[in-house]
Amino acid sequence: MRLSFDGGWRTTVTDDSLHIAPRFAGNSVYVAHYANVKERERFLVATFGSQEWLWDAPDTLRFDPDSRMLVGVELQLPYVSAYHETSVRAPVMPPVHPGGLRADEVRDFRHEMCTVLCRAPGDAVLTCLRDLDVLNEPLEARIGIAPDVALLAQHGAVVGWNLTDPVRYLTTGFAEPDPTPPSDTTRRLLTECLDLITTPVVDDLVDGEPAALARLRAADETLRNQQEDRHRADALLDLIATMVEDYGNW
Repeated sequence: MRLSFDGGWRTTVTDDSLHIAPRFAGNSVYVAHYANVKERERFLVATFGSQEWLWDAPDTLRFDPDSRMLVGVELQLPYVSAYHETSVRAPVMPPVHPGGLRADEVRDFRHEMCTVLCRAPGDAVLTCLRDLDVLNEPLEARIGIAPDVALLAQHGAVVGWNLTDPVRYLTTGFAEPDPTPPSDTTRRLLTECLDLITTPVVDDLVDGEPAALARLRAADETLRNQQEDRHRADALLDLIATMVEDYGNW
């Protein structure tokens, strides 16, 4: 199977998916071996593909220049949640086909980040789409490029991605996710935190609605006092940190 990205940039799907656990940190999902900023910089210099530039933040897909194989990705979580508008029409997912990507040519490109976030019940899966038009037709493939991370294809083009069991991969910075299973409390708090940073609750926070402000303060306090699953609790604190800073004292 062949897949196209923005600008007509193309790859071929191979049998070699990445054996790297994803890291769900803040608004991004990372699948790469680097463990700090310097290692990340060296990684970007040694590879080619799509990456951010100054204030531009597209999805990052990096390839080895010799083999042209995919070696790492950074996927941006959309700023817009379409959960309430699209939960009934959420795309039916085809089975996951594990696979890697081999670039057709060695050159850089740009792949726009997704704009729509669809959330499954309990946030068991986060699905990110290019736009709402994707929902008008079936998805034709789901390529599992790494454990629980898949690219979504429609008419041969990459139109989104999804992360299964995102709470399992919560982490801070470049740290590896906690290998122990997440607690039920953390699962519930992930859903609450995602509610707080996406529409419609985030609009209520901006408008100073008392109920939304109370939810934000309660989530912040609960996470700070949580004893179990401490590493993931810290990751969720990072997720809502900007909202707490801007609206927590209202």
